[in-house]
Amino acid sequence: MEIHSKKYGLFLGLSLIFTFAAGFAIAEIHHHEFVIEPKAVSRLCRTQQIMTVNGQFPGPTLEVHNGDTLVINVKNAGKYDISLHWHGVRQLRNPWADGPEYVTQCPIKPGGSYTYRFTIENQEGTLWWHAHSKWLRATVYGALIIYPKLGYSYPFPKPTREFPLILGEWWNRDPMQVLRQSMITGAAPNVSDAYTINGQPGDLYGCSNKDTTIFPVEAGETILLRIINAALNQELFFAIANHQMTVVEADAAYTKPFTTNVVMIGPGQTTNVLVTANQPPGRYYIAATAYASAPGVAFDNTTTTAVLEYKSAACKTKNGSPIKPILPQLPFWNDTNTANAFTAQFRGISEGKVPLEIHENLFFTVSLGLINCSRPSFRCQGPNNTRFTASMNNVSFVLPRRNSILQALYQNTPGVFTTDFPPVPPVQFDYTGQVSRAMWTPSRGTKLYKLKFGSHVQIVLQNTNISSIEDHPMHLHGYQFFVVGSGKGNFNPQRDPANFNLVDPPVRNTVGTTPGGWVAIRFVADNPGVWLMHCHLDVHIGWGLAMAFLVENGFGELNSIQVPPPGLPQC
Repeated sequence: MEIHSKKYGLFLGLSLIFTFAAGFAIAEIHHHEFVIEPKAVSRLCRTQQIMTVNGQFPGPTLEVHNGDTLVINVKNAGKYDISLHWHGVRQLRNPWADGPEYVTQCPIKPGGSYTYRFTIENQEGTLWWHAHSKWLRATVYGALIIYPKLGYSYPFPKPTREFPLILGEWWNRDPMQVLRQSMITGAAPNVSDAYTINGQPGDLYGCSNKDTTIFPVEAGETILLRIINAALNQELFFAIANHQMTVVEADAAYTKPFTTNVVMIGPGQTTNVLVTANQPPGRYYIAATAYASAPGVAFDNTTTTAVLEYKSAACKTKNGSPIKPILPQLPFWNDTNTANAFTAQFRGISEGKVPLEIHENLFFTVSLGLINCSRPSFRCQGPNNTRFTASMNNVSFVLPRRNSILQALYQNTPGVFTTDFPPVPPVQFDYTGQVSRAMWTPSRGTKLYKLKFGSHVQIVLQNTNISSIEDHPMHLHGYQFFVVGSGKGNFNPQRDPANFNLVDPPVRNTVGTTPGGWVAIRFVADNPGVWLMHCHLDVHIGWGLAMAFLVENGFGELNSIQVPPPGLPQC
């Protein structure tokens, strides 16, 4: 299968060789090998060297069909350790291909290589791939489009054309250095300098006018936008001037269609929308700006734009200057009501598949926190002489270094992890009220929670007011799950389950936790392996807002983890 991707000619930092197979026959093999070269990217009147894949930013768009197998040989020609994650791919029985560093594999060292092999099984829609190593995800990412099997069609009218639309963040310095400074000082990292659409900030920023991304349309046609939020740390509002959008799919799961003027999308999430070009021929801005739910926390308060351009419209005035597009009305940055109203409209089409009998009823608090320092120090530049931290159930997740968790499990290496992650918070308190400073500092550890194969799992993710209330986009590797309920305040196990949607809940792989509230998800633990669950705000996962599940093997080879592939990187 041929890879279709737009080339941006940017700095090379990582090279990939892509091979595709459908069924048992290799459809087409593409061999590409690149090396690092001293090229620079120009954005916002500055130049910056960045890590990319195949010299492209964003990286190559992978287009496959449901049932296809991907064999992706990654050669690290950059200067940092790296691994790649295929976000949302179920990786059935194959956690070796999942990618998070020190969880399912040791990272690929500079000069090293590793081949990811996996099959798309009963999934279609929009997913994406990205680096899963520190902040390399800032520039190392791309779309993964899964079409229906040949002979099958979408459960909605076929659009005239389709466009991947990837939202990102841009820093005017090496994002890895931004992270390094934050880890040394203990303070929050510097916010980004711009947001991007398909790698371009748009013409509301200086020096960006001529490179603004353009999506051409014919009057009257309906297009499909495959929206991906690849931003490192920011949820975003998204809109198109004078055009409504019909949501038809999210996180590679079809939804009951609904119409909206605005989309709220968190990092890690994807949303497919149909847009009909039914306005007077012209130029209309596509725009995205921050949704920042944490009060008093700094964020990048800028707006990125692209242009929806009717082919029949005049692009310039009589004097030759470009016609200024119309700008959409976007919500205010703290408009939680609009964000919640958008999310509440999602309904799934997988009726009758929600697990009703629950075997594992888990309650996980999702918290930021602060570590008090004994005396002022350059390493304690958080609020009031502290360092920032984060946790789930008061455990701040620590990545091992001498082996990955999955490799240690397979090799029976002791001392790398434990399986005593608490199923409920060790101390109960008023999670969304005023929280005592004694609760601010979590314990640290590499703790997993063990699940029996086939068990029905419910997790209530409870937001807390430790340090700050914030909407955390929580991503579960290796699974899609049903979002059965959400609410404000503290979850009430006697009252709230009565309002769960067990008929047509949406299916996601990344879900936001209501600011000052909770969200409940359910899934069947039918995929053995080690699977990370974490906040997809990368600043938070670095502080420890993560945990991992160890799903035991079931009965027989077809319900057990595959043997590790050859060439697995070693720590």
